[in-house]
Amino acid sequence: MIAIASVRGLSSLIILLTCISFHITKCLCFIGTQSSTTFSNHLVVDKSRSHLFQSTEASEFNAGSHEELLYALGVNLGRQLGDIRPLVEDSAELNNMAKGIIDVVLGRLDEPSQANLLMKRKDDINELLMSRSNNLKNQLMEAGRSMLEEMKKIDESIVLPSGTVLHPLEPGPSGTFGDGTRPTAASSVKVHYHGTLPNASTFDTTSGGEPATFALGQIIPGWKEGLQKICEGETVMFGIPPEAGYGDEGSPDGRVPGGVTLFFKVQLLEVLSAGVII
Repeated sequence: MIAIASVRGLSSLIILLTCISFHITKCLCFIGTQSSTTFSNHLVVDKSRSHLFQSTEASEFNAGSHEELLYALGVNLGRQLGDIRPLVEDSAELNNMAKGIIDVVLGRLDEPSQANLLMKRKDDINELLMSRSNNLKNQLMEAGRSMLEEMKKIDESIVLPSGTVLHPLEPGPSGTFGDGTRPTAASSVKVHYHGTLPNASTFDTTSGGEPATFALGQIIPGWKEGLQKICEGETVMFGIPPEAGYGDEGSPDGRVPGGVTLFFKVQLLEVLSAGVII
């Protein structure tokens, strides 16, 4: 979840490549339409490639038909493969990659030929993956920094000493921000939250599930600092720079790349211990 980062293996490379989407229509919309538009101007969007990824809908097939069944089977297999869009830069690359996938799944390329090709180009493949990964990471890092600067300009936003930005969204039961029980560094709390990367992809959330309970001493610095500025019942937005988040290494589970700014919508439901009344 939001535990302090530790060193990870190379698996984060694959997670980064398969999870980052270039095509974003909105980000952090819970701050409000105007704020969301401001943020979206700084997102990493390559509009020149949008024609490569036109949507297809299952409604093209008759409901309950055999054609729809086979389409659903293809969707299931595609979901196991993952999102390949971050791996390609133009239609030619997409076509060549798709041909490789089709030739293997249809048995057009026998096992010895597959092994020979992969052995011959393994270093090139690794170099390509690393290059695309670094490009994506740099775009995410730059987008996050720009979005955090825009967040600072929003009325009522507060910049904390760590560089974390707090923007109030909804007050607590009293109707006034800063009125109620506030956690301390020694507190345990119960919260709902929704965490996104700068490209608006969700990496962690309690939405649709049970709230999370934890001690402030167990969480990343930006959270620990921010929670001590809000009271029970309040909902806020945190913009957390990497220095107050997961640093250069990223999260232990690999879902957050190193050096990336994080954005959380947080509702402080209850201060379970060691709170102070403001």
